[in-house]
Amino acid sequence: MNMRRVTSLTTFLSFFVVLLTSIVLYIVPQGRVAYWADWRLWSLSKEQWGAIHINVGFLFSLSLSLHIYYNWKTIVLYLKNKAKQVKVFTKEFNVALILILICIIGTYAEIPPFSTIIKISDEFKESAAKKYGEPPYGHAELSSIKTFAKKMGIDLKVGITLLKKAGYKVDNDTQILKEIAMNSGVSPQQIYLAMAPASDKSSVFSGKTQTLPETPAPGTGNLTLADFCSQHNLNMKVIIRSLKELNITSKEDMTIKKIGKINKISPIDIYEQIKSIVENRGVNQANEANEDIRN
Repeated sequence: MNMRRVTSLTTFLSFFVVLLTSIVLYIVPQGRVAYWADWRLWSLSKEQWGAIHINVGFLFSLSLSLHIYYNWKTIVLYLKNKAKQVKVFTKEFNVALILILICIIGTYAEIPPFSTIIKISDEFKESAAKKYGEPPYGHAELSSIKTFAKKMGIDLKVGITLLKKAGYKVDNDTQILKEIAMNSGVSPQQIYLAMAPASDKSSVFSGKTQTLPETPAPGTGNLTLADFCSQHNLNMKVIIRSLKELNITSKEDMTIKKIGKINKISPIDIYEQIKSIVENRGVNQANEANEDIRN
């Protein structure tokens, strides 16, 4: 068996697997969404795709190292000048180095086309969040039935009864949503929908209320101000005007994260400011601004 050939072929094949998993991880939903909705592609979960990417990536790195070892003489030739002297910073090496630096600096500075590549990935993830739905809070799928019911304001006994009526096996209230979901071949999100009374299926994150929760829902920073206000039934123009009074620049098409960045404030602080505006003005006062909007 020729180890040189084995090494080259392993490098070649593992490269394509790493390329494939990189593309999948580029478009995969955010972890909170993927875990909540039990997102899968070709029957593989986000965790499984990530594990394959890491392990095959390790194999690729190892085989590539061996490939370099076996072809070291050829690589050294690339570093020689016309006088056959080894020179690291040859024209070809400098071009390769410059390309790498441009990629790193361009990504750090968030300039096109590097920022565009990241933006497209974010758009894929935002689209998935809208399609599959956000969890009510981070890692809700790891909560026990008892804890989840308490956080969601669902009567525990009613929730368990509804789950059993829907055909889900619940041994006790300490079982986590993910475990029940896996045993039934469904997503944690479907467990929630089954245990919530019809009147409770729209959580505070669905835009049915004009009050904001103590902590923002996962993914709030990626919402535009327009989408955020729509979700929570808030008067957007009142919010923009109130933020301006606090010397915070904002626009309806800016994300919460972007508003924080241009004002040198963290996204959570922007959320707290909006929450404070809602609490101070109250629902009725916010609605009274309709007259100003018509003008």
